[in-house]
Amino acid sequence: MTNTQRLAQVREQAIALRRAGKSRREIKEILQITSNWTLNEVLRGEPPPPWTLRPNAKDDVRAKARELRERGLACNEIAAELGVSKSSVSLWVRDMPRPERLSFEASRQRQAAGVARFWAEERKLREAARVAVSTAAANEIGDLTDREILIAGAIAYWCEGAKNKPHRRSDRIDFINSDPRMIKFFLRFLETAGVSRDRVVFQISIHETADLAATQCFWLETVGIEGAQFNRPLIKRHKPQTVRKNIGTDYHGCLRIQVRSSIEIYRQIEGWAGRVMADPPSLADRPCTSDSSRDPTRLPTEPLAS
Repeated sequence: MTNTQRLAQVREQAIALRRAGKSRREIKEILQITSNWTLNEVLRGEPPPPWTLRPNAKDDVRAKARELRERGLACNEIAAELGVSKSSVSLWVRDMPRPERLSFEASRQRQAAGVARFWAEERKLREAARVAVSTAAANEIGDLTDREILIAGAIAYWCEGAKNKPHRRSDRIDFINSDPRMIKFFLRFLETAGVSRDRVVFQISIHETADLAATQCFWLETVGIEGAQFNRPLIKRHKPQTVRKNIGTDYHGCLRIQVRSSIEIYRQIEGWAGRVMADPPSLADRPCTSDSSRDPTRLPTEPLAS
């Protein structure tokens, strides 16, 4: 018997033992094979039995990658979806046919869907961060004292209220705003400043396309003053060429607040706001808190003794 015939006979026996579930070491002992090269030759092309295969930590990820590939996703999309490298995905799906190239419209739709998924999560994160910062800032301020209410109210009026002009002096309170929280705070400011509620007059300013009756109910509830006096609403004429964003049920226009006999309170606000906005004192004008006998702006002319 030649070596080739002998090798063929050993190969048949080795394959039969392999399919019977024997390990390589057991096959070598049964057939008395001493060389690993000979064992490799007789087992060439014969897959190992399943029990000899060790589980791979990424077998489930690989199966998911192949599933996504069958659905037509590209390698970079699969890598982004599964959180693995593109080279690993390419290795896992290299025996599968490539998906057909997408049309421009399909590619644009897929990109838009990806951007929408990103912002759906990103908006939640940004909103949570915004709320955290706003809550921390609100807790830092705490409850306001009467003095702090006067300071904040005077600045709010100086930003949003009517003021004297060099060509026109009126010395009267005229404040308008669309934010109901600002309206409530300004009424609180007037009450802290000693303005009685019977001196306050309101007027709604709103576009003619809005629901005036619902708006009146909204501001009456916001003001919370029983028997509050509202003058005739100021209706703004609609301009079709203007693209307005303040529409819908959440639009309530602006509320104007005026105070009768408000010369004194206006001049007080003028003084409060002016003091807050005044330039801070310079370093030379500030009192020295260390050694009162020494000028803090004077530099020593001689070196100190060691």
